[in-house]
Amino acid sequence: MLPRFVIEPMVRAALAEDIRSGDITTEATVPAGLTAEAEIIAKQAGILAGLDVAALAFALLDGEILFRCEARDGDAILPGQRVAFLSGRARSILTGERVALNFLQRLSGIATRTRRFVHQVAGTRATIVDTRKTTPGLRLLEKYAVRVGGGQNHRYALDDAILIKDNHIAAAGGIAEAVRRARARGGHTTVIEVETQSREQVEEALAAGAGIIMLDNMTPAAMRDAVALIAGRAVVEASGGINEDTVRAVAEAGVDLISVGALTHSVAALDLSLEIRQ
Repeated sequence: MLPRFVIEPMVRAALAEDIRSGDITTEATVPAGLTAEAEIIAKQAGILAGLDVAALAFALLDGEILFRCEARDGDAILPGQRVAFLSGRARSILTGERVALNFLQRLSGIATRTRRFVHQVAGTRATIVDTRKTTPGLRLLEKYAVRVGGGQNHRYALDDAILIKDNHIAAAGGIAEAVRRARARGGHTTVIEVETQSREQVEEALAAGAGIIMLDNMTPAAMRDAVALIAGRAVVEASGGINEDTVRAVAEAGVDLISVGALTHSVAALDLSLEIRQ
C-alpha cells in the first residue's frame, strides 16, 4: 500500500467534503456513548483493494475505532464474505461509513476490472497498463488499484516521460522534428514514445529513433504488420478504445504493452456494504 503520508490528504479531503459541519442524522439519532460492532461484507465477487484507505477514514475520525482486516488487497472475494470487522463508537462508525466504502468500492472495482483484462491476455507477451484518465486528486490510489489487479502503471504525470501524441506532432510540424525537440529537452538518457496511426508514421518514428512506438486505434492486422516492421527495435504499445472483447486479439498481434483508459475512467464500483451487528 502507499505510505500513510501520501494517502492521508486524499482521505481528509473526502471526509471534509462529506461531513462538513457534522453528521446531523447520526448526532440526532445515535446516543453519544453508544458502542457498536460492524462488518464490511462483499455483495459481489471481485478483487479487493483499498482496505488501508478505508481503515484510515475511520482512524482519522476516531483513533479508538478497531478496524480488523479479514482479507488482503489482491484477494479474490466472494458474495457474502466478510472483509473487515469494526468496533467502537457507533457515531464514528456511521459517520465514516460512506467515505470508507466509497474508496474501498472504487479501488476494488478498478482492481477487479484490471484482473479481467490481465486474464484475457494470459499466455501472450502483452502487459496491461493504465493511463492518466483518472479521477482528479485520486490518481495515486487508482494506479495502486491497477497494480493490485495485476496491471502496471503508465505515466503518473506529465513530467514522468516524453510521450509525443498527434497534437504535438501537428504543432511541431512532423514526427522527426517533434522527436528532435524532445531529445534536446530530455537529454540522451530519456526514452521517447511516439503515437502513430499508420504504417508510414511507424516508419517515421523508427527513423527518428523513438524508444517506444504507440499504435493508436489500429486494427489487429495493422498492428501485426507494425510489430513485424519494428522487429524489436522499439517497445510497442497498443492503445485506443480497447475493451475486454478486443484485447485478446490486440495481444495476439504481438505488442508489448496495451494501455486501457477504461481501467480507471469508467469503471464500476464493486458492491460492498457496512452493516451494524445487532
